[in-house]
This record gives sequence, C-alpha cells and structure tokens, in this order.
Amino acid sequence: MQLLIDKELRSTDKILKPDFNSKTGRELLAFYLQTKFKQIFSYDRHCESPIFKEVNPTFIQRFTKRLITNPHKRLLIGITGESACGKSTICRELKHLIEQLSMPVSVLSTDNYFNDISELIKQYGSFDNVRDSGYDIDAPESFQLELLKKDLISLSEGKNIKAPRYVPNGTGVSIPESIDVPSDKLIVVEGIATMYEEVKDVFDIKIYIETDDEIRRERFMKRAIEERNQPEDNALKHWNYIYEAGVKYVQPGRNSADFVLDGNVNLKYFDQILEYIHTITNNFQ
Repeated sequence: MQLLIDKELRSTDKILKPDFNSKTGRELLAFYLQTKFKQIFSYDRHCESPIFKEVNPTFIQRFTKRLITNPHKRLLIGITGESACGKSTICRELKHLIEQLSMPVSVLSTDNYFNDISELIKQYGSFDNVRDSGYDIDAPESFQLELLKKDLISLSEGKNIKAPRYVPNGTGVSIPESIDVPSDKLIVVEGIATMYEEVKDVFDIKIYIETDDEIRRERFMKRAIEERNQPEDNALKHWNYIYEAGVKYVQPGRNSADFVLDGNVNLKYFDQILEYIHTITNNFQ
C-alpha cells in the first residue's frame, strides 16, 4: 500500500481540484473516488493478509451518490462487532490517524447508551446477579436507542450534543447529558448497538469487525482477569453470556455492513489504507 501512496504523491498526472460547491464538481469527485476505491479493493484482494473480508457491492455507488446529493452532512462512520473482536482498537487507531492528518473527528461509544439499571443492581445485590437473573444486558431494549438515534441525527446535521455516560463500575448508573460531543466533520461511533435495527440506517459507512472466536475468548478472559480483577469462573460465565448474545444480537448486523474487516489486521497496513484515502482526496493540481 505504501507503493500506491508514493506513486500517487509522485504522479504528475493529477486532475484539477473540483469545485465541491457545484454539483458538477462533486460528480467529478465521485467518479474519481469510485476509481480509487476499486483500486484499493483490488490491491487488498491480492495481499497475503487482506483487511477486507467482504465489501458490499453497492457501497461505492451509494456513498458517492451521498457525497453528490448531500455534501454538507457530517460523515457518520459506524463500527460494530462482537465483544473482544478488536473494534475499540481499530476505532482508536482510526481516530489517532485522522487527528494526525489534521482532520476534525469526534468519537462516540454506544456503550454510553445502556439503560440505567442501578435500581436492579441494588435489588439483586450485584451486576453479576442481575445478569444471572435473566436480564439480557446486550439486547436492543437494554439501550436508549431512541435517544441514540436522535443524537446521531443531530450530529449529522452539524449540532453538538450532550451524550449520556454509563458508569462502567458495576453500579449500572447512567448519567444523562454528561459527555460533550462536538459535531465534527467526521464522527466515528463504535459499539455493539451501532448496527441495531433502530439506528443502523443513520450511518454513511457501516463497518463490521470480525475475529476468530478463540482469539476473542483469549482477549476477553485476559482483560477480565488481569485488567478488571474478575475471578476466572465469573469471567468465563460472562464470556458464555456475551458469546450467545453476540450470535443473537450482533452478528445480524454483519448483513448490513458496507465492509467486513479482519479484526486481527496489522494496524500499520490499516493506517496505510487510511493514509492513501486521505492522499487521493487531497492530492489535486
């Protein structure tokens, strides 16, 4: 991929920068991007460890059409996948690189939209007891999806929001309007609720991260035991829950994704793809 970046930068055969305020200019940009995206996907298919496991064949046409018809709308990127698939790591890397390229980006986690279950936890004595009682923590109805959709639409329209904050300390407390989220040019949203039916159509780019179950299990258990000090038996019990919940609630979102990415991807290669996309969208005469 670095060869493609260098070739693009050295090329003397560049198009004149289109006037993005005109429909004709945006149409020219759309045609240019269609060609370049196809080049990226073709290159990736021939890599020893490709990042794109699947690409929705309608994505390029839909995305470029959106750029033409609604250029002022903020770009919303939704990233989902089952627990410990690597979505948070890829999301952090995406944010880091976008900031390095001096592009304004906001990041929002759908985990902050969990319902407040503090009263349930008081009733049952602990978060684990609530889970064991049959409360389906990852089910769509356990999230404030109506509020999430409203906030995403506001962000897409250029309005700043105050998102709730779910406190991840076992108390189940959700604090309303607690996180300031600016409506930057790019808005990256990650979490298992991103592709739930109620909100998925808000996103311009939908990404599903997929990783082998054994790798996910190792990551999950290590994080639970070493970072969160959970007993191994309780960590295993929670893994079994999130595994079944992932099959039931998260995997269906794979069918809505524009891209299915390998969660074990080499982050340097991932960075190079993003750098190339930045280069082709800014390297005009």
